[in-house]
Amino acid sequence: EVQLVESGGGLVQAGGSLRLSCAASGSTFGDYAIGWFRQAPGKEHEWVSCISRTDGSTYYTDSVKGRFTISRDNAKNSVYLQMNSLKPEDTAVYYCAAADPLCQVYGEAYDYWGQGTQVTVSS
Repeated sequence: EVQLVESGGGLVQAGGSLRLSCAASGSTFGDYAIGWFRQAPGKEHEWVSCISRTDGSTYYTDSVKGRFTISRDNAKNSVYLQMNSLKPEDTAVYYCAAADPLCQVYGEAYDYWGQGTQVTVSS
């Protein structure tokens, strides 16, 4: 099993940036594809991004393409989500999750989840 802890959330004005971190213990991120999900009040879990275990391929939902960048550092057991040009509609609790072995857009494909970090974007 693996434990995941998100950090880096906070309050930012529209157009600003935040960098979220996902740190793992109990295993290594290199064993998993790592995805980011978010959940806003009144909405269901939404897949945001994923980075593959092997070749580092990255995937994004259309609403964040060109604004968000996912990356990983397997030596540090960490994955990052750089969020630029933030919009109020990006406000949500952001979760990182680990899938074995492939990136998927479905939450059911992910075996381990962090507790989330709050991102609030003011207008």
